[in-house]
Amino acid sequence: MTSSPASNMRFSSRFVLVAVIVAGIAATGFILRPDPYFLIQKNFRIFSEVYENVSGSYIEEVDPERLIRSGIDAMLNELDPYTVLIDEAGSRQMDIVTTGQYAGVGLEVGARGGQLVVIAPIEGYSAERRGVRAGDIIKKVDDIDVTRMNTEDLQSLLRGDPGTTVVLAIRRFGIDELLEFELTRETIDVKNVTYYGMLDSDSRIGYILLGRFAQNAAEEVRKAILDLQKEQPLDGLVLDVRNNPGGLLDEAVKIIDKFVPPGEKVVWTEGRMSRANQQYETSEQPVYPDGPLVILQNSGSASASEIVSGALQDLDRAVVIGERSFGKGLVQIVQPLSYNVSLKITTSKYYIPSGRSIQSTPYLTSEEAAAMEQVPDSLRTRYQTRAGRAVYEGIGIEPDLVVSRRSHSMLEIALLQNSHYFFFANEYTSGMERLDPDKGPDDFFKAFLDYLEVQEFEYTTRAERQFERFLEALDPGVKEASEDRIASMRELVALEKQQEEERYSEHIKRELLLELISRFNGSRGRMKEQLKTDEAAQKAVTLIESRNRYLSILEP
Repeated sequence: MTSSPASNMRFSSRFVLVAVIVAGIAATGFILRPDPYFLIQKNFRIFSEVYENVSGSYIEEVDPERLIRSGIDAMLNELDPYTVLIDEAGSRQMDIVTTGQYAGVGLEVGARGGQLVVIAPIEGYSAERRGVRAGDIIKKVDDIDVTRMNTEDLQSLLRGDPGTTVVLAIRRFGIDELLEFELTRETIDVKNVTYYGMLDSDSRIGYILLGRFAQNAAEEVRKAILDLQKEQPLDGLVLDVRNNPGGLLDEAVKIIDKFVPPGEKVVWTEGRMSRANQQYETSEQPVYPDGPLVILQNSGSASASEIVSGALQDLDRAVVIGERSFGKGLVQIVQPLSYNVSLKITTSKYYIPSGRSIQSTPYLTSEEAAAMEQVPDSLRTRYQTRAGRAVYEGIGIEPDLVVSRRSHSMLEIALLQNSHYFFFANEYTSGMERLDPDKGPDDFFKAFLDYLEVQEFEYTTRAERQFERFLEALDPGVKEASEDRIASMRELVALEKQQEEERYSEHIKRELLLELISRFNGSRGRMKEQLKTDEAAQKAVTLIESRNRYLSILEP
């Protein structure tokens, strides 16, 4: 079929008109984009049709809930690592962070050697009052066998409404039958400050261990400072946020309040939505306004921990000692959904006083973060503290003085993996009311070696592993012709293993002493002893005692 000249003219005129309109829109800077609401509706329909067909027609029966959750998880995996769906159990854990309370029996539990054990009873609550001890192995809760459960499932059984009871059946070394304890659930206040005290007997240097940023964290820090300086002013203060994963932003700001005057802008957030843009300032009079202050951090210090250490570093109020922090500078809110499910979604990014972001490089793997550490400062974004010190963004908060954690030998790793310290302490302290004051680390170590011999303890060093791989790669003919040389190498590897055992014996003695002390003096006694040889804490003491050195870092 052919068209007439008139129709061709009408078509040409319309084409020219459309072309003129498009050109005009382009010239004014407007670009037609698909309607986002149409795209949402369109893809929802496609998704529901795919889901309906797979659920009804796939060759094998599928679990509908698992299928839809996989789709949700895949969608969220396209985003940052912190935007996640939280199930009912996770929501309860979030409630503990926001309220600072839960109802339970007062036990810290963990897994050791494939068994669920009491790490420590919490002082002042039902389990401690009724005589449950660190090292007890939990077998049953209300006639429910828990031996194959994980710690989260066990905690769910122990928690409940205040005033209700639960019967705990435990195995204690040296006693044949199971011991039963009827414990009453009660409201337990989650402690944010898990330890505080004096670091040095010769000078008044206080120490505060802040484990989390749940409700009331700032108030606990304030009370600890006031208690430490109750008799006379402190010579210095060390705030430890190592392995603190963060928590509530408001609590972080209130903690900074304790060290700097009111009116300081310490953190702000920026996001896509205007409501995500917030600014936070100090508002209270500090309780420790100008004394020497050191922050201890490591690679496990994240989020709110980094706000505290980064802001105090930017304001030249504290010296930061330890390792580079984790680098989590993204802000999440929790959005309640149906059926007791919540969505934790990233809405903005943190910025601290110098203007730097805690996390400007998105979602680094450990390998990428290590590579970033090798990038010269000249290629990184530079910021300044209030006194003009150079600081950089991109890989978390970098310390002013580096103290790296000691790497463990394969011997130490094997002892920890198999919980030998833990179970030896159970056996050694069985029937004791306290440690024998006439015995020391060498005596404990000798008893430990005897214990390991009975346990038929064995481990493989790195040298042994490398040597065995080398032998596997050898040509059989070469191996047969080199038996004497291989035998000599075996002797060398065995000598290296013996030297490793001698080289790390002092560290093993130290770990043994801490485990034994915790049986009688709890986590507080263990922490007090541990700080005596904590390299970062002792470096903080040395720095504070050398006032000129301390000031030279903050005022270059």
